[in-house]
Amino acid sequence: MIRLHYGPGYASLAVHALLRELGLPFELVLVDRQNSAHKSPEYLRLNPNGLIPVFEDGELVLYETAAICLHLVDTHPQAGLAPAIGTAERAHFYKWLMWLTNTVQVRVIDLNYPHRLVDDGNTEGAAQVKRRAHDKLVECLQQIDDELARHGQPWLLGANFGMVDIYAWLMCRWTRNFADHPARSFRHIGPFLQRVMARPAVLAAINAEGLQPPWV
Repeated sequence: MIRLHYGPGYASLAVHALLRELGLPFELVLVDRQNSAHKSPEYLRLNPNGLIPVFEDGELVLYETAAICLHLVDTHPQAGLAPAIGTAERAHFYKWLMWLTNTVQVRVIDLNYPHRLVDDGNTEGAAQVKRRAHDKLVECLQQIDDELARHGQPWLLGANFGMVDIYAWLMCRWTRNFADHPARSFRHIGPFLQRVMARPAVLAAINAEGLQPPWV
């Protein structure tokens, strides 16, 4: 049985929604960050970084959201949630996934935890990091919007829904409380997010985690 160690609305939400898209049986295991469960010896044995999520499938233990998602689409190719290996479409799939996790997600982390990048007590420096991260993240959103406009298809890679759309939706969701330029305000991203939200698997994941509006 697959076990997904998750936090409501965390990066684990991408894995959660993907598991439901694939129709796989799994168990959700809540990681109670409020009580520092992610820093417990038991959890650190699974993920020494103390981050969410962790994926267990028998003897296999994985962390890093993108790695878990890649494992799932590779082991369930019949679901068609990633282009065939060795194709140009697959190369673009890798490109967008790596950009989402290595660029967009990093901007989100810098925005939410700016104090990690400055000396203790440097509130002015933290505020500057936060502003710059916000501006860079808006640039990333514009890049997604431009891509959707360029090909005029419903999904990030074109005509077919896939795992990378779930990942992009999650990144966009994390901007929902922006005072200006939330992802939903972009001309092409807004409808894209609604299409993702209309998928039963995504809605089921949201409901199972008890998430509250605004969802995007």
